[in-house]
Amino acid sequence: MPTVISKFARKSFDKLEELGYSKVAVSKGLVSTALLAYCLKLSYPYIKQQLSANETKCDNGQLNRNENNNLTKADVEDPEEKIEKIIIEKKQRRRKQPGLNLEFILQLRTLIQIMVPRVLCEETGLLAVHTLCLISRTFLSIYVAAMEGAIVKYIVRKDVKNFVLMLLKWFGIAIPATFINSMIRYLENKLALAFRTRLVNHAYKLYFKNQTYYKVSNLDGRIENADHRLTDDISTFSSSVAHLYSHLTKPCFDLMLIGIAMARSSRKMKANIVMGPALATIVIGTTAHIMRVVSPKFGQLVSEEANRNGYLRHVHSKIITNAEEIAFYGGHKVEHAQLQDAYSRLVNQMNSIFTQKLWFIMLEQFFMKYVWSGTGMVMVSLPILTTTGLPNGPHDRSNTIRSNTEHGVSERTQYFTTARNLLLSGADAIERLMSSYKEIVALAGYTSRVAGMLEVFDEVSRGVYQKTVITADRNVAGILEFKNDQPIAKGMIVCSDNESDMTISLENVPVVTPNCDIVVSSLTLTIMPGMHLLITGPNGCGKSSLFRILSGLWPIYGGTLCIPKPAQGKPCMFYIPQRPYMSCGSLRDQIIYPDTRKDMLNKNITECQLREIMRMVALEHIIDRDSFDEIRDWKDTLSGGEKQRMAMARLFYHKPHYALLDECTSAVSVDVESSIYETAKSMGITLLTITHRPTLWKFHTHILEFDGQGGWVFEPLAKDAKQKVPKSRQSVYQNHKPFTDAPETSPSAAPAV
Repeated sequence: MPTVISKFARKSFDKLEELGYSKVAVSKGLVSTALLAYCLKLSYPYIKQQLSANETKCDNGQLNRNENNNLTKADVEDPEEKIEKIIIEKKQRRRKQPGLNLEFILQLRTLIQIMVPRVLCEETGLLAVHTLCLISRTFLSIYVAAMEGAIVKYIVRKDVKNFVLMLLKWFGIAIPATFINSMIRYLENKLALAFRTRLVNHAYKLYFKNQTYYKVSNLDGRIENADHRLTDDISTFSSSVAHLYSHLTKPCFDLMLIGIAMARSSRKMKANIVMGPALATIVIGTTAHIMRVVSPKFGQLVSEEANRNGYLRHVHSKIITNAEEIAFYGGHKVEHAQLQDAYSRLVNQMNSIFTQKLWFIMLEQFFMKYVWSGTGMVMVSLPILTTTGLPNGPHDRSNTIRSNTEHGVSERTQYFTTARNLLLSGADAIERLMSSYKEIVALAGYTSRVAGMLEVFDEVSRGVYQKTVITADRNVAGILEFKNDQPIAKGMIVCSDNESDMTISLENVPVVTPNCDIVVSSLTLTIMPGMHLLITGPNGCGKSSLFRILSGLWPIYGGTLCIPKPAQGKPCMFYIPQRPYMSCGSLRDQIIYPDTRKDMLNKNITECQLREIMRMVALEHIIDRDSFDEIRDWKDTLSGGEKQRMAMARLFYHKPHYALLDECTSAVSVDVESSIYETAKSMGITLLTITHRPTLWKFHTHILEFDGQGGWVFEPLAKDAKQKVPKSRQSVYQNHKPFTDAPETSPSAAPAV
């Protein structure tokens, strides 16, 4: 290919010379055209910005004239661009753009303290060995350069014996050199894995502290893709830190030791040792400043690429999670369009990064490959051109003038070869230092994401939330208090000191969603053991929200919530949703979840008791088909009704004081459902049930009815109630005194306090 191009260029130049154009003029024209194109490329974004601003002003003026003439102008905007704009602006509002600043240094220091927690630890040992290998590799590089110079000297002298000896030494030194190179890569990978392990353990600890895994995605709006940050971002950050350590440390050692070696060689040649380093310092400093000024903001670019990559994963995850619903609706066209749009935004960002890297790398290679090489040639030639004398050998006085000349040539050849190899190593070290600037800026982006994730986890675990959709305009009647546009959780959660007091009470507690939608302005009621409560009302009236408040998932923005003190080995409340969660594991793990097999043995529960529990929920056929140790994908293996009955089996296994049942038997037959509720009451479990089935009313003693407009009624339920009781009063808000009379309970139920 190069031969074809050279022939074409030669024929083209010959043709132009026939037309009267010289090669020099044509070459100058080509170079001028390339420089002009590069200048236009650099100035194009600025010119485009100015033109866009002028067009905007003209459009505004035209719009004003149209308004004065009672005309309107329709704004046409691409929906995909609008979505991209909203997403980018939303992410930019949440955090500052990463870069090389004090915030990056503080964040990196915090993460380093996590990755290297003590002076004496495994990571410190790996760093020490890694540093030792880097220093050893530098000494080996200098020694190999000196050996190559000696080999060339003996070749010039035609000294076969010494040439063979030096060649054998050169092959001998290759064994430890290759081992050290391999060890450097091995230790770098080990460091990255050790750093990642420390960060993952710390992040997992925060992620599961105080139900952060739930609150970070439901109560806080700063992190949308926690899974992506916990996996890919931490892995990339750890690899980047480990690679950057060796990428910065070894070049520093190389420059220091190679500088000393070159100074010794120049002194040996009786040349000036100041001119070369001074010239190199000036050239390198100037080119480094130019590259720093024109360098794109790689930190922001990489961070935005990670954001868009995470959003693409989020769309994939959403499709996988809701695949059945999408299939029922036939919504594949909409989902395909959203997925394609997310991928297109990622491709556009990557293309933008590639384009900016193209011109920056071209400038970088020009300086590092050609400008620095020319400077290196000058540095190597200065000791030879400016030397005042040649070092003489031990037998120079008895040798002829010709032998003196040959000896001087061999010495200069040895110096040139050694200095050239050292300069190549030094130039490579400086190039790595210069190119590491991009890696440091990219590291700033990864550091911002990982440190931001840990900061959000820590704040959420302490009850500090931030949600961008929250505004003080949603406040009604001064129920909520805001600080920095975020609501303040003024409510109190009080745990009873008396272990025998199992009463749950709410006093003036508002039911407020994480988006600050006030569902119920104030709720006051008392629930005692044996007071089986039926909760009804239209959709969105606050039924499930009440369960989230009782379970401590949602913050309390006012009033007082009193809950029993958790008992050892027996939960106070146990929530069962309409769609139960099936964990990964065996059939036994599904029944005892969230206990482990060790917890089950500590509770002295046998497999015979588990079999009896399965019989209570009419699932003994599963045990006959599969053993307790059978591992399956139970989410797909069990039907909807079987999964709901499995959740009730968990309830019978744990035997809590209160059962929060949220439409948990909607797919179970009426006869099995009645048997399950009778069994739960006989175990002394107080039922708090959300249901629309009239057949379940007979199992409850009280009713809490929401009207969907903020009003509620809490009253006893008739013994023979089988359908909805009409409300005797109609009001937006009704506050009833808590009941203290003891309800009728089964003989085995706990007595009312």
